[in-house]
Amino acid sequence: MSESNTNTPVTPPLQATSAADPLTSEQSKQFQLNRLKAKANQRQREQEAFASSSSHNANNKRPLTTTSSPTSGKEKPLKRDSRLGNYFEYDLSSMINTKGGFLVEDGKEVDENLIRKEKEREKQRAMQNLEPPVYLDPNLNPKCQECQSIDIDQTYKKVFGCLVCNKCKNDKPEKYGLLTKTECKEDYLLTDPELRDHELMPHLLKANPHKSTFANMMLFLRYQVEEFAWKKWGSPEALDAEYERRTAEKKKKKNKKFEDNLRQLRKRTKEGIWQKRKDNEHRHSFGPLEKGPDGIAKQICHECGFSIDVELI
Repeated sequence: MSESNTNTPVTPPLQATSAADPLTSEQSKQFQLNRLKAKANQRQREQEAFASSSSHNANNKRPLTTTSSPTSGKEKPLKRDSRLGNYFEYDLSSMINTKGGFLVEDGKEVDENLIRKEKEREKQRAMQNLEPPVYLDPNLNPKCQECQSIDIDQTYKKVFGCLVCNKCKNDKPEKYGLLTKTECKEDYLLTDPELRDHELMPHLLKANPHKSTFANMMLFLRYQVEEFAWKKWGSPEALDAEYERRTAEKKKKKNKKFEDNLRQLRKRTKEGIWQKRKDNEHRHSFGPLEKGPDGIAKQICHECGFSIDVELI
């Protein structure tokens, strides 16, 4: 027999039946059919088992087979460890993404006005950060007004209209430094409407460092603020004089307020002392007249024993 035929199942030979119980031709034929069906079913089961064991999943691994527990009955759920502390269960399928870094449930309200304002601030900051094109011809590119370098700060150019390179900007902070709106109002005595006018006073918008939901921080170029302040007040000396006048007036108002508060405190103190003395002042409580033998009656205070003579008419 060849090697290829060694693995194929072979029908075993029929056992010799006893002479006392011979099989008929119909019985032998049915017996052979049943044995062939059994062999075909066994071969099919072996092929299915081999196919299931050789199949791979998405990770190119054979699936894990689970074996049923021989013990019967309903399994009890495992108890949660109390040492893990409290926890909250969230239904992730019912949550929506508001693109704010948080997961908000459907039932909770979202502040649409706050989200809209934040998007507007982001849009304002993004518009001023767009980079302009660079030309191959050096003569077409703008140059620094201090050193004639073409490596200018594009933010200063677009926001303030100032042509200055990064080196000159860092070397001359007294001219190209940035001032906040508070510094402009306190040091240069500029008003809020003047600072909010972008055509009059160009300003750079940045996110508020204290809180992202606050209004954008406004930064102004120092030499532009000084030029506008000199033009408004006439000269640096006039600005200093106005600053000293306002400082003195503010100090005078502060002292006057302090004196008024002190005067009110003294008044309340004096009234309190007078009222206390008034309350503690003794008032005589005289009893009925007591007639004496000489025709003069007396009244005696029951509290202090003070007596007065009353002449009877």
